[in-house]
Amino acid sequence: MHRGLGENGELRVPTAIAVTSADMVLPPQDDRTLPAVVLKDIDTRPLEQALTEVQLLVEQAGHVIVVCSRATPTAVQRRLHTLRSLLESDRIALFTPDLPPLGLAALVRQLRQLASCDLGPGVLASAGRLLVHYIHSGALLASVARLDRVPVDLKQHARSWVPGSQFAVLAHPQPQLVRLGPETKLDGPEFGTWMLVAKGQLQSDWVTSTLAPSWNVQGLRETPLPAESPGWWGTGKLIEFCTYLPDLSVLYQLVTSVRRGACHWCGIEVIGDRCVFCSATPPVPEGHPLAQRA
Repeated sequence: MHRGLGENGELRVPTAIAVTSADMVLPPQDDRTLPAVVLKDIDTRPLEQALTEVQLLVEQAGHVIVVCSRATPTAVQRRLHTLRSLLESDRIALFTPDLPPLGLAALVRQLRQLASCDLGPGVLASAGRLLVHYIHSGALLASVARLDRVPVDLKQHARSWVPGSQFAVLAHPQPQLVRLGPETKLDGPEFGTWMLVAKGQLQSDWVTSTLAPSWNVQGLRETPLPAESPGWWGTGKLIEFCTYLPDLSVLYQLVTSVRRGACHWCGIEVIGDRCVFCSATPPVPEGHPLAQRA
């Protein structure tokens, strides 16, 4: 287990970043990017075995942040909640942001980068919610007939049955869907980013030759398509893409510039109003209309 020095010079074991599949672990962005823990086959292994693995992980790292896609099978998500309940631990955070699989993998890597810094576990887990807003995730699709995570009108649905049709889709931060044509544009980031591209069973260079230059990306990398992507997008004929902030110094500045506070229930330092470990929200102040109703 990697160890480093905390803010006060004490020996610190980094918070563990865990995922449920190996394809959520992208290659390191820099030499400080820490490895992720893969909870492989967490839903099919004996419960006692999985429980022992997670308990040992918590004992070694102190706190564990499990990042899970909303496209992950229900059985996996249910097993994660079961393990957390059985351990009765408020040192395990289950984080399931509404991002497509490739964007989620990029976010996981950002958390792995930040895990090497002098950030407490509550701040690191909260950072995930903050950094989600700086990720643009989408895909080029051959069909939107089975796409149910982005609004599709009847006209677009009908066009998806026309041979040769392709659709440029942005799922996050704001849904956008347009049929691909010479003037097709998607709303991109207004700040410098890198782009990650994962090719499925679709042949096209539109993402790399047209979209990337229009978004003024500063670098581009290709990676294998995550296993959950076809299910998320409703088709295997796709090219998934996302943009992200690659530099650790920028990520660290973003996170440390946000006001922090202590959770009133477990006392851990967090960003925002809701504790990512015990799920407590701030108590309603006396005199507030909601308090009067209660």
